[in-house]
Parts: sequence; structure tokens; C-alpha cells
Amino acid sequence: MDRYQAMTTFVRVVETGSFSAAARHLGVGQPAVSKTVAQLEARLQVSLLIRTTHGLTPTEAGQNFYERARNAIQEADEAELAAKGAGVGLSGRLRVSAATTFSRLHVIPKLPEFLAAHPQLDVDFLLDDRMIDLVAEGVDISLRMGTLSDSTAVARKIATGRRSVIATPAYLARAGLPRHPADLANHDTVIYSQLPRVWSFTRDGAAASVSVSGRLRVSAAEGLRAAILADMGLTITSDWMFAPELESGDVVRVLEGWSLPPIDLWAVFPAGRMMTAKARQFAAFVEDLMKSPA
Repeated sequence: MDRYQAMTTFVRVVETGSFSAAARHLGVGQPAVSKTVAQLEARLQVSLLIRTTHGLTPTEAGQNFYERARNAIQEADEAELAAKGAGVGLSGRLRVSAATTFSRLHVIPKLPEFLAAHPQLDVDFLLDDRMIDLVAEGVDISLRMGTLSDSTAVARKIATGRRSVIATPAYLARAGLPRHPADLANHDTVIYSQLPRVWSFTRDGAAASVSVSGRLRVSAAEGLRAAILADMGLTITSDWMFAPELESGDVVRVLEGWSLPPIDLWAVFPAGRMMTAKARQFAAFVEDLMKSPA
């Protein structure tokens, strides 16, 4: 039994959740995949997979083997890529974790360009506004905004964006235009649970802070967008989150004379694992996207 082929087959079974899906990805028959996994279990003398209502799930031993096998495959791919030299297209699977709205607006529409440059590469996108365990989820690179809470994370800042207070013209026509940060206390505010409720502004060396409250609190940026576009109030957000509407005028900035702290976009890599060429090149691709005009 070819060891590398067996590891590759098992990793693909775990990632796809079934023998048939793994077989399609590998371009072989399902019996060949089942036989390879059975031979692997026989050689290791341990059960690696169990069947559940949701498909195939690795046992504890299987999960440990999957993580080590995946890392070994990545290192082998990196060694091969280095030997072939620069300019060779990427291959295999790239697993990306990123915030839903940011990805939908700014990254996924540009993915055809990246995939066209690397026709042997598959990309898995895990869309979640929360920071997940990159190692446990097998993630190669995560795109995250704001302050990173994990001091052990391997991260690189790839863009810095503007924060603004925004609302629709319809809401402002109804509620009035705030002239000073203190005026925000009298407005309906849509609260994004991942941001603090105290907003700090500066202007010409002067500082002002305001504690806001509102009847609606949302945990995801998609909900924030929906509420603002429904004229439910104003909010503080990165301009990235409302880029199309700011351009069209469907939402407008208020308190433009006052500045808010900018927001950083980070490429975060799993600690304790080698950073892959796929992850590095994807980070560079997103960095170039954020430098280019929309």
C-alpha cells in the first residue's frame, strides 16, 4: 500500500464526509477508496472512521491521524513546490475562514481570478463572523478584522479601513442629523454585539466618547446591514461593510468631521503549523484586492 496515497485518500474522506464524495474528488471508484481506508485501518490496527446519520466521522484515533496526515501532505506539497520553483500553480485544497459579509462583498466575487490562476486548486470557505479554532477546523488561513484576541496567533496585517457612523437618508430625514457625538445618545442605534457600546471620536485634538443604546442588537454583520437598510437607525461600522451602498448613496456617513479609530484586516494562520504556500499566496491576493479600487 502506497503510504502517501493512503494518507491522501483518508484525508479526503474526512474532509468530504463520505467515500463516494472522496472518490469523485480523487477521480477513482468508490470501492478503491473503501479498500484503501480498510487497508490503512488493518495496517494501523485501529478503527479510524465510524458511520453516523451525517456520514462518516473520524474516531479519536482517526482525528489524530487526520491532523498529522494533513500536515504531512502539506509539507510534502510545499517541498515539491519549492523544488519546482516559483511560478508553478498551486494545487490541492485551501481552507479559508472569514467573516460572512466581508467575504461576500469583497473576496468571493474576485475568486474566479484566483482560481483561474491556479486550476489545480480547490477552495473551501468557512463563513462565520466569530473567530473559530483554526487548528481544530483544519483552516489554512483566516481573514479577521479588528483587534486580535489570541496573542499566540501568527498574523499579518494586510489592510486598514475607515470606520464611520452611517444611516440611510430616510432614517436621517425622520430622526434628524447628529452634529456632535453626544447627539447619538438621542438616536436609535443598531448595536453590533461584536463591538463595544462606547464609541470614541476625535477631532482637531479633541476627544469625545458616547455610550449608545438601542432596541435592536445583532450578532452578525448581515443582520446589521439588513437593519440599517430598513431605516431602523444608525450604527458604527467599517466602510467595507457598506461599500456598495456608500457608493450608491443608499447610506450616508454622518459626523464626518469626527474621526473613529480605523479597523485592520488580518491574515491569521494556525499556530504550530507550517504556513503553506497556498495560504501565503491567498493572503497576498486579498491584500492586492484591498489596495485596488472597487
